[in-house]
Amino acid sequence: MTTSIKGAASQRHKAAPAVLVLEDGRIFRGRAYGAAGVTFGEAVFSTGMTGYQETLTDPSYHRQVVVMTAPHVGNTGVNDEDPESKRIWVAGYVVRDPARVPSNWRAKRSLDEELRHQGIVGISGIDTRALTRHLRERGAMRVGIFSGNALPDEGTMLAEVRQAPEMEGADLSAEVATKETYVVPAIGEKKYTVAAVDLGIKGMTPHRMAERGIEVHVLPATATAEDVYAVNPDGVFFSNGPGDPATADHAVSVMRAVLERGTPLFGICFGNQILGRALGFGTYKLKYGHRGINQPVQDRTTGKVEVTAHNHGFAVDAPLDQVSDTPFGRVEVSHVCLNDNVVEGLQLLDKPAFSVQYHPEAAAGPHDAAYLFDRFTSLMDTVLMEGQRA
Repeated sequence: MTTSIKGAASQRHKAAPAVLVLEDGRIFRGRAYGAAGVTFGEAVFSTGMTGYQETLTDPSYHRQVVVMTAPHVGNTGVNDEDPESKRIWVAGYVVRDPARVPSNWRAKRSLDEELRHQGIVGISGIDTRALTRHLRERGAMRVGIFSGNALPDEGTMLAEVRQAPEMEGADLSAEVATKETYVVPAIGEKKYTVAAVDLGIKGMTPHRMAERGIEVHVLPATATAEDVYAVNPDGVFFSNGPGDPATADHAVSVMRAVLERGTPLFGICFGNQILGRALGFGTYKLKYGHRGINQPVQDRTTGKVEVTAHNHGFAVDAPLDQVSDTPFGRVEVSHVCLNDNVVEGLQLLDKPAFSVQYHPEAAAGPHDAAYLFDRFTSLMDTVLMEGQRA
């Protein structure tokens, strides 16, 4: 391990020049970090000071170039226990001051080495504070990172960035989801079976359910309602994931089938947007989104304020201060972001279904919202008891 880390530090001193080009023409010059080459995506910033390994491996970041607002990244290196999936999903990575030599007892290799191994193009040595301020003022936008000793001229780079696909209208869930169903067994005594529709699920999510005695059957994004009910579920879960929820017509149709049958239902992040659409609400793109592990959200059902982990660029357009009538009964906004009043959760009043826009599995991040998995279990308890009485 020592040789590998020293080698990574030595290579950084020899890093090739790199250029970050935004679609509005703003340019930042730095050094190659990770793999050298060219990459394109949507430029977004994450405010988390820790948890970069979980961020990189979160499928929700597919086709996004992540700018880290924390100036010093890579201190703890990379280990084999913390990834949220089997690979890095970000399209590119932007840091200001990468760690020269990581130091952590679990570290197997440096972050730079891992990025190079997986072919992730990045840039370091730029003013990430200025870049973040620019994205806050102008909004998330397309970006390209170009690195190597023979860089194109600025006009060519800008033209290539502007030809890259936009996030609006992108249907990406099937690109990141499992292709085959797999099962995460309950830890301890099994209480329930849950069918989890994988739209870009993080590994910690089924683990949190397994901790509560739930056997989780993780299904592909293409799963039908028949596939969902083939596992005889006590509850159905819709995961986080990348892309524009306005394109997710298949997931919406499956969600409506679950609502019609009255099976306990829980959705997070993309799953929250799918529930919003299934109920008849619209969705819209946020100016620069919520990403990080320090976002304040109020649970309106209890009045409690939680510090939560987020990664979303779209939101549900639902009325904040009134109960709405839908084809599946009444629904209310259960959670709201205290920074900007964005809808962060929905709760049906006549059926056992709810969702939140953030990540209660919190890897990495605070555990304030872990109770939501208990709330899901309680829904299944209630439905089971009602069935027994009937």
